Amino acid sequence: MSDSTFQHLLELLIPYISKQDTWMRKAISAQQRLMATLRFLATGRSLQDLKFSTGISPQALGYIIPETCQAIVNCLKRDYMKFPSTPEEWLAIAEDFDHLWNFPNCGGALDGKHIRIIAPRGSGSFYFNYKGFHSIVLMALVNAHYEFVMVDIGANGRVSDGGVIEKTSFMRKLKRNLLHLPNNGQTKLGLNFVYVADEAFALHEHVLKPFPQRTLNYERKIFNYRLSRARRIVENAFGILANRFRVLHTAINLRMDKIDVVVYACCMLHNFLRRRHGLQYMPPNSVDQEDLQLGTVIPGEWRNQHTPLTELQPAAPRNPTLSAKENRDQYLNYVNGAGSVPWQHRMV
Repeated sequence: MSDSTFQHLLELLIPYISKQDTWMRKAISAQQRLMATLRFLATGRSLQDLKFSTGISPQALGYIIPETCQAIVNCLKRDYMKFPSTPEEWLAIAEDFDHLWNFPNCGGALDGKHIRIIAPRGSGSFYFNYKGFHSIVLMALVNAHYEFVMVDIGANGRVSDGGVIEKTSFMRKLKRNLLHLPNNGQTKLGLNFVYVADEAFALHEHVLKPFPQRTLNYERKIFNYRLSRARRIVENAFGILANRFRVLHTAINLRMDKIDVVVYACCMLHNFLRRRHGLQYMPPNSVDQEDLQLGTVIPGEWRNQHTPLTELQPAAPRNPTLSAKENRDQYLNYVNGAGSVPWQHRMV
């Protein structure tokens, strides 16, 4: 973060995090509060460690950091993570996916990760996940520019991973047709407006996932590649997030409501820095690149580093609806027909 960006963020936050001096003591300044919070998010150091570099007691940091994170969320949410509310806003996201990643009618890439936590006292195995540690789940929808459009934080890690998405407000609204998606008269070739996801999600008439490996033929391999190409956006967004905000490398030891706001602030700052300092925050070689001539994928630098965000477990097999199967078959025909690109055969 550059000095100018820090000052811009500070100016936004000053009305919300400034405190008045009292006759007993001088208040901790807004600048000190923001610096301590950013240091905590960027390093993941404990409050005991931070007291030496910030000059603020661990007890005070325990209040300052969540309060400042909440202020970051409140100040940046409208401009840096606005959830689409009209068909036109969804179509703008879809246009970027079509232009950049050759996948039409796509409102975003869905994925989820386990965020490691110190379990609250008395919680037993409530947050204990299939990987053998305590966690909450971060679900996210990411646009074509690696920015978070929606995040849902807090489902306990014990919930079966295939069922996590079912508990989000996003999926409840999708199933009730409350997302104001474009109708088929507004989409390319009259296809359903969709979101791309991996095997952890259930097939839905508005959610596409790959064909299982055991059923693949050449056309399905092409579809899986084209779907994976669009879905890698969310993988890269999570990878960059974890390697810029290293608090996600630790087992976060805060109250549950405070953990939620800390993770939310990391996602918000990711979008903020992505837009203001895209090349510095996320250089081209930090994310996956493709060599379309050789038919290879060059892994982003974040993949060479340890990333602590654990994948969701694939959903238990279930029978999708006929409309969901037909929708995927229509996209299968599209990427192998009218929507084919000359280099796709080199990638499978």
